[in-house]
Amino acid sequence: MKISATIKNELNSNVVLVSTNGQSKSISIAPKENGFGSSVNGGELLALSLAVCYCNDIYREAAKRNLKIIKVEVEVTSDFGSEGEPGRNFRYKPAIESSATPQQIQELIRHTDTVAEIHNTLRQGVNILLTE
Repeated sequence: MKISATIKNELNSNVVLVSTNGQSKSISIAPKENGFGSSVNGGELLALSLAVCYCNDIYREAAKRNLKIIKVEVEVTSDFGSEGEPGRNFRYKPAIESSATPQQIQELIRHTDTVAEIHNTLRQGVNILLTE
């Protein structure tokens, strides 16, 4: 699976595209008040990435277990320091509404934690290369 993201920014214009295997979608992110850059920062998007990944994976893994999920809420928090410092203390808390038993939901929550791709990517660390 090939995933990409592109942002094109100029005064009062922010065009954000994401793509998986060539299937592109746009995401609406307003420019900053001064017109340049994005009103959402990368740390917020990283937290959102973790939340979206886990939410989607809960539904996927529940379907494999024939569990009906009614609602999923995932809150992700983290700490960022000064400019240039990496984030730390990433934590997330899922809340799931389902007709499944509390034990089945607990097992689903724990299992999904082991297979969530963005979580596992960050846990192992990745090389990020600047190409020019």
